[in-house]
Amino acid sequence: MPIAVEACMEHIGETKALANHDRDMIHELSKRIDAVWHLDQYIANAEKDKELKQFWSELKAEEQDNVKRLKKIMARHIEKNCF
Repeated sequence: MPIAVEACMEHIGETKALANHDRDMIHELSKRIDAVWHLDQYIANAEKDKELKQFWSELKAEEQDNVKRLKKIMARHIEKNCF
């Protein structure tokens, strides 16, 4: 990597607003919420393809469960002041 690029990047990550695991939870929650949001459109796009519509619906239900689980874990971390 050129020296100028290294100099521009040498301090990235020195200050952390959150612990890595907290950042991971927030990032993953955001990704899964976006997935649920997109799956509504995929279900609508499947129109008359029952198999595909069922697949997207099942995937959406799984992601909704994952969102609920992750929110509960995050709430426990917050309650324990480790967030």
